This record gives sequence, C-alpha cells and structure tokens, in this order.
Amino acid sequence: MMPPARSKAKLPIKLADCLPLPAYRAGQVKDNEAKVAASQGIEMYALMESAGGAVFSLVQSLWPQAAKVLVLCGKGNNGGDGFICARLLSHSGIDVLVLSTVAKNELKGDALTAYLQLEQSGVEVLQAGELALADYIKQDFSGEIIVDSLFGIGFHGQLSQDSEALVRAVNRHRAKVISVDLPSGLNADSGTVNPEAVKADVTLTFIAAKQGLLTGQAADYVGCLYLADLGLGQIFQQQIGSDHFIQGRQQLPVLEPVSAIRHKSSPGLVLAIGGNQMMPGAIRLAGEAALRCGASMLAVACHQENRNRVFNGLPEMMLAPDRADELARSAVFNKAKVMILGPGLGRDHWARHLFDFAITQPLACVIDADGLYLLRQTWQQGGLPDAGATRVLTPHSAEAACLLGCKVSEINRDRFAAVKAIARQYQGICLLKGPGTLISDGKTVWINTCGNPGMATGGMGDVLSGIIAAMLLQLNEPLAAVRLAAYLHGQAGDNIVAKQGQRGLLASDLFPELLHLVNHYQVDGGAEG
Repeated sequence: MMPPARSKAKLPIKLADCLPLPAYRAGQVKDNEAKVAASQGIEMYALMESAGGAVFSLVQSLWPQAAKVLVLCGKGNNGGDGFICARLLSHSGIDVLVLSTVAKNELKGDALTAYLQLEQSGVEVLQAGELALADYIKQDFSGEIIVDSLFGIGFHGQLSQDSEALVRAVNRHRAKVISVDLPSGLNADSGTVNPEAVKADVTLTFIAAKQGLLTGQAADYVGCLYLADLGLGQIFQQQIGSDHFIQGRQQLPVLEPVSAIRHKSSPGLVLAIGGNQMMPGAIRLAGEAALRCGASMLAVACHQENRNRVFNGLPEMMLAPDRADELARSAVFNKAKVMILGPGLGRDHWARHLFDFAITQPLACVIDADGLYLLRQTWQQGGLPDAGATRVLTPHSAEAACLLGCKVSEINRDRFAAVKAIARQYQGICLLKGPGTLISDGKTVWINTCGNPGMATGGMGDVLSGIIAAMLLQLNEPLAAVRLAAYLHGQAGDNIVAKQGQRGLLASDLFPELLHLVNHYQVDGGAEG
C-alpha cells in the first residue's frame, strides 16, 4: 500500500523519507505531467516556476553560505527550470552566472518565457558552444555551486563529444553540483551512462521518482536524491499506474512475533546444498545467515572433504548426506521446508547429481551461484520440472546474462526488463543483485534502496541467500519474503558501514547486525536505520 501523498507543493524532501513510492519511466512522466497538471487547474509555466523554486529552495537549504552560483542550462524545460532558479537566486542576493548552450532565438514556449524573465532581472547570461563553456568552467569559475540543468528526462542515447567535454569540466570542478530532475547524461529509464554523465552531489527530481535514478550506474552519479512533487504527487499516482515500486524502511512486510509456545519445528528446517571441494565458506555463510535470521534448524549437505571446515565452530548445524539417494531417505530432508541450492556447489558430476535431485523437489528453493549455471543448463536441455514450489533466483549481472543467454552489457542496459524476463522464463522470483537491487515476480518490480559498495565482497550473496531462506520460512507471501530479505541484508551492511566505514567489510560481519535487525523488526514492525 502506498502512503498518502501530499495535496500541495512542499519543500523538497529526501526520497528515502517518503518511501515506498511508485517509480516511473521517463515517458510516463513526460507524456502525462501536462494532463495531470491540467486536471488540477495548473498551467505548465506555473509548474516550471514551482520546479525552479524548488531547486532554489534546496540550494539555500543545503548551502546557505554560498555566495556565487553557476547555472548551466540547455534547451527545453530543464533549461527553463534553471533560468527560474537563477532569477530567484539573484533576487536573494547571490552572485549568479548563467551559461546556456542555446541561443535566445532557439528557445521556445515556457523555456523562452523563463529566459525573458531572467533577462529582465539583469542576471548575466553567457551563451556559447559547449567547448567554450567547458573552458570557462575550468578557467574562470570560482564559485561554490553548479546547478546542472543541461538535459532533462527526455535524454537518451549518447552524449556528443562537445557535451561530454562540458560534463567532464563540471565533474572536475571543486564546486558542489545539484542536478535538476536527473544528472545530465543519465538515462532516466535504465540508469545507464554513455559515455559520461554529471556526477551530482544532490539530484532533485520532480513530480514522481524516475526508475533510472535508483539502479545500476546511477549510483555513481545521483548523489543524495530529493523529490519535489510540485503538488501533483498524489494525483499523479492516482491517475498514472506503475508496476515498479521503491521500498525503504517503512511499510515493509512484517514478521510475526515469536510465539510463546514455539518449538523447533516452527518455523522449521532449512536444507543447504553446496560446499564442493575447496569451497566450504559459501554454504557455511548461507547456512549461518538462515539461522541468525530465524530458521529454527539447519542441515547442510556438503562434500565430505569439507565437513570439518563447514561445521567447525557452529554445532547448531546438522549434517545431511551428500548423495542424492541417501539425502532423499534422510530425516533432515523429510523435515526440510526450504532449500538453499548453489553456494560453493561447483559444476562437476557431484554437483550435477545433487542439483538434479533438488530441483525436482516440492520445496521452496533459493538458487544462487553455481546453482544458477546448472539451472540454465537444465532449461536448455528441455525446460524445468514443475516442482510446484517457490523458486527464488539471486543472480548478479554476469549470472543474469548466463540465465538469459546474452551479454552482461545487455543486462545492464535494461535491468528492469532483465529481472522480469528471468522471473518469467524460470517461473519464480528473481532478485537481480547490484546497486539498486531489483526484485520481481515477472509482473511487478521492487527496487531496494539500501546497501553500499562496501558489500561488494566475497560471500555477501551467500549471506543474502540464507536470509531469503529464513524469510520464506516465516512469511506466507514469497515476494514479500524476498523483499524483506533484501532490505535486511542491505540495511545490516549500511548500519555497519555507518560505524566503521566501507573498507574491510566481511560477509560474516553482518551476522550480529542481522540478529539485531530481525528482532527489532519483530517487535516494532519496522527496522531502524
């Protein structure tokens, strides 16, 4: 359920503070903003005034001591927002210079109106080609703030060489940068950059969140993301549907309190299959994560050569047979409710034998790592057996490319299409890892907003698999379970990084923080950041 949106324009707020929200493709916003505004009796120029005013307000709020600001404007409404912001900054006593990539006679409509009002205010406007403007920024601008209003949400394709030079000049300057609606050069739908984009300290987006700001390469360019809905947020959500949503710390799926008469069969046993020769760590991390996040029992089927290393120091783990025929007759298999399949599994005959057995079982199954490779092979050899149970796939971009039989570049070009395609093709739920993790059942997509680059270390994905398994035990709705697991995983990493920084973060460091989060979440129905 989406939270009630605001009925009138407010000051910009951090996007993280107003989640969950729908996310939209650029075309959905561009094609419908005028219609939605008209339904509320708002003219488009008034909307532009509100947008420029929101940028002005945020600049004043974030950098109140700023004395000199450069506003970089392109053509179209994005440039118009910049012209209005510049006029308001000048009226407030700030020394403002506007650099425009378009001549006055090339401006049209509301952008021209905004320019004419700026002209009347006496603000200096320097119009020149992009290379000349790049040289000016490098050699002559000594202010504290650059407002990036070059390209709006309609940008797609590749920057020209001259535009690229201008963007590089902005990125190399010491000034703080605020981008209007989205960083110039960033694709608003996919979050891709080709070949360069403005690296903003702050991005202020308007009316609704654009999905490309929240995943993939966008993490390197957006900075702190703010939203100004310009008084249209609620009505836009009501009139324009979306199947993409952004989750934060509010309104997450809720774990039930631990029952006073709980026993070890509730929520139940996780069976973890993996840990081939020379690869004991992955299945150990996955298994321990499942226990720390609420699984009441755990059994591990790993290669005999690894048993001492997998089980050492964690007596709560039970030993499961590592042969399919023996596993099928075992007590732990009969008790299992969820499987983890793939961490450290390998791709040899031993791995294939266990995989072929596990994939046909009517148990919810989290498939990761080598399990994904073997899953692709199975699909190519005639399709997947219908086990009648939940299947959760957790690929990173390279594994996603393997699953779809394409290049990694194709996955990164449209992560939203990729996560849906995997979920549909493999008849399950897909969690596509990476900056802005995506979760899909093939119909809807949820964007997870927590997590950090320090978590890009070995074993983090194995821990995530264990968390997902534990959530599948404790929540009846599989998509909700995967969503909550993604949040807990990312937030645990964020909490640790807030205390000690990103370098040197290990996957096993998450266990104490996960234990805190799942218990706090159980009590309060929400997790603290």
